[in-house]
Amino acid sequence: PLPSLPENKILVAQRPLLIVANKTATLVCNYTYNGTGKEFRASLHKGTDSAVEVCFISWNTTKISSNSNKEFNCQGIHDKDKVIFNLWNMSASQTDIYFCKIEAMYPPPYVYNEKSNGTVIHVKETPIQTEEPQSAIPLWIMVAVTGVLAFYSMLITAVFINYWQKSKKNMYHQSDYMNMTPRHPPYQKNKGYPSYAPTRDYTAYRS
Repeated sequence: PLPSLPENKILVAQRPLLIVANKTATLVCNYTYNGTGKEFRASLHKGTDSAVEVCFISWNTTKISSNSNKEFNCQGIHDKDKVIFNLWNMSASQTDIYFCKIEAMYPPPYVYNEKSNGTVIHVKETPIQTEEPQSAIPLWIMVAVTGVLAFYSMLITAVFINYWQKSKKNMYHQSDYMNMTPRHPPYQKNKGYPSYAPTRDYTAYRS
């Protein structure tokens, strides 16, 4: 709880530590103000010297506006007696101490809080998940192509074996019937007589 303050003083309280494991942090800045201000500005600063303004929100009785540093993803929300800063997509390099600053802008006098103890936001490293490289060709396409190639390979093999068997069978038939018809020697012109039959002499019957 914040102590009571004299008029026109602002006191800010923050939790000392935030552990960020999912890249998202919610920093609540509780404040006490006893004054007549009607226009305010709340900002979140990074570093021990508060050199970097992360984001801010300003409000009055009718309007609220906010803005964020381009290097951060931050949004401020004003609620009664507190300002909530939501940060997301944080990286480990953004681990640092953060300070809330509350300012009473108008009407005068201008007042802002004394520097608080701040909040250390510790952003844990996100483990890098190594994924196995996926083949550019889907697995089912590879399986289908392999199946088609195997089918055609078996088909070609079967056709070749069938052709080889038929060729072999024809060769056997040709060798079985080759030279089965008797052939006469070239000197044997008279087919009616064997080569050993004597030639008949017809001159004896002419006289």
